[in-house]
Amino acid sequence: MIMIRRILLTVLAGAAVLLVPWTVYLAHTLPDRYDTGQWRAAWVGFDVALLLCFAAGAWLGMRRRRAAVPLLSATAAMLCCDAWFDVMLGWTSAERWTSVALAVFVEIPVAVVLAFAARRLLGDALPKRSVNLRDIAMREDPRYHLVTRELPASEEDVARRTGLASAEVAECLQTLQKTGFVRRDRKGNWIPIPQDLREPKPDDYDGADRERVAAFLDAKYANEIAVLSWAAEHRDEFGPWATAQRTSTRLTEAEFRELEAEYRELITRYCRRRPAEGGKELSVRFYAFPPPETVPV
Repeated sequence: MIMIRRILLTVLAGAAVLLVPWTVYLAHTLPDRYDTGQWRAAWVGFDVALLLCFAAGAWLGMRRRRAAVPLLSATAAMLCCDAWFDVMLGWTSAERWTSVALAVFVEIPVAVVLAFAARRLLGDALPKRSVNLRDIAMREDPRYHLVTRELPASEEDVARRTGLASAEVAECLQTLQKTGFVRRDRKGNWIPIPQDLREPKPDDYDGADRERVAAFLDAKYANEIAVLSWAAEHRDEFGPWATAQRTSTRLTEAEFRELEAEYRELITRYCRRRPAEGGKELSVRFYAFPPPETVPV
């Protein structure tokens, strides 16, 4: 992958250099006026392609598909091209200022919006931070597990389903909101917000806090082992709602980080989706580590 990027950058740099003399040549050889055929077909075909790009970009964008990024970028570029040729080719016509107005107030602003939309999809990552002591305190309080398990829902529905008092539910939701775990939607219901939580480092804390963080990590991995053991024991009961993949490969550290980034990008896309009817909560785990030589793999 690194080699491909280097080749691509070399090609782009080479194209930029070669275009300099070619542009100078065209500036000195092209006529100011030129009559051509298929004028209508050229512009109608261009607008049809632009229409299809808008439709496909909207469809992919609403589903937060990564394929929308190059499509939105291409649509923005086509709008800029449309504005450029409308203005330049119509400069001596009676519609000159109409072309300028469309370019300034419609085509260029829409192109900018599409470019920002592509950038947002490209960098649409989950909020990233390390687990802190407040998070650990919430994980140690069983009320938070009960509340978050019932979301999305209204505050009243959470209280009814969990059996907790309304005041307790309100307190939990407010704390979860302050830490970025939940928010209200347009209908007033509480919905979860996925976060990219990194493990805390005990060395970053002192005294009792360090011991608390270390105990949290020990309990976390003990729980992971228990969950995986339970899943292995019940593997025939999940039907189509379970899968597993195990492999081994040799990677450099840079390649390993690239694999991790691609996995996070993939899981982010699915975590961002709104819960659909018929969906189930799934536990997803990703572990990659050098195995001990004495254990068969």
